[in-house]
Amino acid sequence: MMSLGIFGQANNNKKPRPSVDDKIPEDTEPDDTSILDEQEGSIISSLISQLRVGMDLHRVTFPTFVLEPRSMLERITDFMSHPDLIFGAEDCPEAEERFIRVLQYYLAGWHIKPKGVKKPYNPILGEFFRCRYDYPDGSKGFYIAEQVSHHPPVSAFYYISPANKLCILGELKPKAKFLGNSVSTTMEGENRVLLMGRPEDGEYVISMPNMYARGILWGKMVLELGDTCTARNDRLGLSAEMQFKTKGYFSGTYNQIAGKVKKTATNADLGEITGKWSGVMEYKPVKGEKRVLFDVVKDGNKIAPKYVPPEDEQEPNESRRLWAKLTQAILLKDMDAATDAKTEVEESQRESRRQREESREEYIPRFFSRNKEGRWVPKFTVPTDTVAAEKGVQEWIWAPRPQ
Repeated sequence: MMSLGIFGQANNNKKPRPSVDDKIPEDTEPDDTSILDEQEGSIISSLISQLRVGMDLHRVTFPTFVLEPRSMLERITDFMSHPDLIFGAEDCPEAEERFIRVLQYYLAGWHIKPKGVKKPYNPILGEFFRCRYDYPDGSKGFYIAEQVSHHPPVSAFYYISPANKLCILGELKPKAKFLGNSVSTTMEGENRVLLMGRPEDGEYVISMPNMYARGILWGKMVLELGDTCTARNDRLGLSAEMQFKTKGYFSGTYNQIAGKVKKTATNADLGEITGKWSGVMEYKPVKGEKRVLFDVVKDGNKIAPKYVPPEDEQEPNESRRLWAKLTQAILLKDMDAATDAKTEVEESQRESRRQREESREEYIPRFFSRNKEGRWVPKFTVPTDTVAAEKGVQEWIWAPRPQ
């Protein structure tokens, strides 16, 4: 990983001409943009001048001022922020309606982000984040995420609310590349949603769009979601292809989505999804009235709060405690202290890896294991009884650290 110190070694600060796909962003939404000051802009330019177009950025550490003060493992919880959209979906008699409710949950998670262009911390191997949700009706939700692989980086996650008969699990495998005046992050992996009250439905499987940080060499940076993601339920024979649209060079607007829900076997259209993931998203069935899937202005602030134990009660490799010094430095806008804190964590990770290599010790994740299909699944079997399931998952997630 590169440290901040090498940024000053480069002296090539020439700006490449923008292309049609890699332009200086204009007319962006305020919350999606960052304006670099002179110091920040020169650091970014010095960093980028060392890179090659198409280069994999896995080994590149970006300056601390572009970091969101939380780990990717916590960032994933954004998709559990509006549980009312999916709770009770198993009671919907029509398969299409259950499918749409799952899409609502997924689409409502994208609007939650820090102002401007920020990226969460890259989790280190063995890092984990856990939390609990206490809902107004007295029910609870539980979440655990763990960095299960370093090369390639893989974040496994698991959410369950036994009383609400909902389970969400999956893994993310981000891959970042330098594109000239942009950085793209390909989000490999998937979300797998289980409506526990409808076991006959099987899994609802959803992929992720890609992310683009535009305008990183000068002036105004903007975050975009782009390309296509898919949702499918093989048992129900339903699928959706959703296009997250990036703004065209001469026309278009930011943050648009468009998609179609189809019968998989016949490819027949059932309905159309339109709108903006930062605003209002709607669904118009072929037969029926258009309806709002999610309205960010109206309902975006109704985020389910999560309970996380205080840092002094956390284990050393829990996300908030692990990155506490870096988070504090970022909030204080102390870039030197932030760089030192980030380097300290990364050096500790390298030393741990060196010790494992010397002892030929294989790393075994604490909360997840790979099944025969190669997917990361929790090391927990859900009891059929709701009360037992809630008690069991809580004891599993917060079990004492293995010696």
